Amino acid sequence: MRPGQILVADHSGVYVIKMVGDVRLTLCISFDQFIDTMFSRDDFCDVMFDLSEAEAIDSTTLGLMAKIALQGREEKGITPVIFSNNDSINRLLRTMGFQEIFTIVSDLEAPVKPEQPLAMDATEEQQVKEKVIEAHKILMGLNQDNRETFRNLVKMLEER
Repeated sequence: MRPGQILVADHSGVYVIKMVGDVRLTLCISFDQFIDTMFSRDDFCDVMFDLSEAEAIDSTTLGLMAKIALQGREEKGITPVIFSNNDSINRLLRTMGFQEIFTIVSDLEAPVKPEQPLAMDATEEQQVKEKVIEAHKILMGLNQDNRETFRNLVKMLEER
């Protein structure tokens, strides 16, 4: 598997987030900072994920994706689009209940171009732990299966 990378671009307020390779929590702090910056922009109006080159995505990253969808719905009235033509990734998205908060498509009329990679996080363990807990609580809020799947992980992390 290729190491994970998140590429981002702003096309006049429409943000493109492309995930490549094996995307893991090592990018969670910079991804969350990007999310905060994106929502703070006056011209932010929509977001699209391109997962066509993603090989794997961990649950922390999925939780942050869900954060974008829920916050986007609440603040902007948008439903983000996920482009994914990978059956394994699509199965993972359905398992998490993402079809309820995203529009998931398997092809695009025109390619989208991400431009800038997010930097790998060099942060404190405590920051990463807090972000992992937040991301999993977001996933737990999506459905009962997620609540049962991640309950023990969140409890264990909160007790440390």
